Amino acid sequence: MPDYLDDLSLAHVLADAADAATMDRFKALDLKVETKPDMTPVSEADKAAEELVRGRLQRARPRDAILGEEYGVEGTGPRRWVIDPIDGTKNYVRGVPVWATLISLMEAAEGGYQPVVGVVSAPALNRRWWAAKGHGAFAGRSMTRATRLQVSRVSKLSDASFAYSSLGGWEEQGRFDGFLDLTREVWRTRAYGDFWPYMMVAEGSVDMCAEPELSLWDMAAPAIVVTEAGGSFTGLDGRPGPHSGNAAASNGLLHDELLTYLNPRQ
Repeated sequence: MPDYLDDLSLAHVLADAADAATMDRFKALDLKVETKPDMTPVSEADKAAEELVRGRLQRARPRDAILGEEYGVEGTGPRRWVIDPIDGTKNYVRGVPVWATLISLMEAAEGGYQPVVGVVSAPALNRRWWAAKGHGAFAGRSMTRATRLQVSRVSKLSDASFAYSSLGGWEEQGRFDGFLDLTREVWRTRAYGDFWPYMMVAEGSVDMCAEPELSLWDMAAPAIVVTEAGGSFTGLDGRPGPHSGNAAASNGLLHDELLTYLNPRQ
């Protein structure tokens, strides 16, 4: 099995470059923000960071395909880099420090492309998380100065901490009643949002989290970090990986119960 460590090292270099670009414009008074057709915001920093990462990938891995949130897919083949230049753009444009660049390498496999490398870099929080298939998940500022991640061992809902993003999507999908029932059963709920709950599941500080509507670039990097930390990452349909258009992540011990609550009852 490939060790992917060269690809992981490259992903760190890409994240370093993206961090410099995004932090340079964070809280800038003249930051330009537009509204995309799906009514979500995109800033000049989103576009600049993705262009920067794409350019470096084209030089370093010219045979690999690239999929990014802002500029779509380029290239074909069994290896595809997936980029979310700023996950948490709404936070970014308002000066909230909870946002990150997500970089993942996916390889063709049964059931579609699967993540084999992931880096989640949150420079305004001074935090970074990463994983490579078969090598575990880590957090720190560099590959040589890192702490290995391990999910929690909480096995009862009444002892569990559950994180989510917002309430609206659950209601739109007919999952709101089950969502509310789940919040009443667990020990604690918090709406951290975006990438952060998945990283806390990997760290063991949160036991489970879920979101009702996501894109591949939102999930590819968090998925490999959670699973390499010993957790479970699926869609709400229970399908492993980041391809369901939504996500549920947990320490694994609580996963079946999490999915039961968040799927509409017949």
